[in-house]
Amino acid sequence: MNEQLPDWIVAMQSFGFESMVQVFIAALLGGLIGLEREWRGRDAGLRTNMLISMGACLFTAISINGFPLQGSAAQDTARVAAQVVTGVGFLGAGAFIHTRGHTKGMTTAATIWMVAAIGMAVGVEAYGLAVFASVITLVILRFLHPVSKTIAKIDSD
Repeated sequence: MNEQLPDWIVAMQSFGFESMVQVFIAALLGGLIGLEREWRGRDAGLRTNMLISMGACLFTAISINGFPLQGSAAQDTARVAAQVVTGVGFLGAGAFIHTRGHTKGMTTAATIWMVAAIGMAVGVEAYGLAVFASVITLVILRFLHPVSKTIAKIDSD
């Protein structure tokens, strides 16, 4: 009765402190972007962006560590990442409304998608890329808003 556990079970048992740190970093980065959205009074604010980033990080870390590319239980880890992108696209689709020729919520939908990508970057331990993408996202959301409003005003005149 000395049966060996499948590779994926052994891998899942190895999650520990480093994985918790990854989830925490994803929560922080998603939270920074969520704060900006909260300050602007958007529906997808602090908690939503934190949860999306954490969820994407978890799915990514689990797909990499839980379904190894070698051994008897080898799996294609990219399938989970592709499903995260699709699932988050579904969340984003719920964030915008189209009425009378006007679309509202596209920036919120794009932010949801971006926060998921940041969480996935943390999940693959690409911390520098995740921080860089977070900073660029914040710059776009915070400082380009007046520019886009000015362009829209000029366009409508």
